[in-house]
Amino acid sequence: MASLLLLLNILATVSLTSSSSLSCHNHTFSSNRVFTSCTHLPSLEAHLHWNYTPSLSQVSIAYRAKQVPKGWIAWAINPTSTGMVGSQALVAFRSSNGSMRVYTTAIASYNPSMLPAQISLPVSNISAEYIGNEMIIYAAVGPLQNGSIVHHVWQAGASVSSNIPQIHSTSPSHLQSMGTIDFLSAA
Repeated sequence: MASLLLLLNILATVSLTSSSSLSCHNHTFSSNRVFTSCTHLPSLEAHLHWNYTPSLSQVSIAYRAKQVPKGWIAWAINPTSTGMVGSQALVAFRSSNGSMRVYTTAIASYNPSMLPAQISLPVSNISAEYIGNEMIIYAAVGPLQNGSIVHHVWQAGASVSSNIPQIHSTSPSHLQSMGTIDFLSAA
């Protein structure tokens, strides 16, 4: 009986992993954008899609996450540590006029301003969109300082006030939204 329960548990896990992977790999982006690699992130209903160019040490990303129209999302690389502080972030939300706003900001403390600011990583082709209850950030980042392996964090908040993202929840899923990724490994 115990071995049957173990087998059923393994099959359920494989099934969930496969469906997450399929929703990641089969996602269609606007403007015929195509990403060769992707991963379902373990919290906040988020996915990261990318194309990595080793010769430039540059990654083109699409970070997408479920979000309410009045919320915000962010994805960041932390070149010096594994957590939020020190992260070089890309932030997106719907501005008061309804259009998407996206910019960079450095996260220097646990109470960041979330105002637009230059970051230590080169960023180009940054844009964002809101489609089907998902916010998506697009950008090219690099050259990356540490090659293809980076510490990254992602986040979401429920409100924006005067075009400034407000503090996010401190629930476990928000506090666990970080990891390390190797852009050379195709997910």
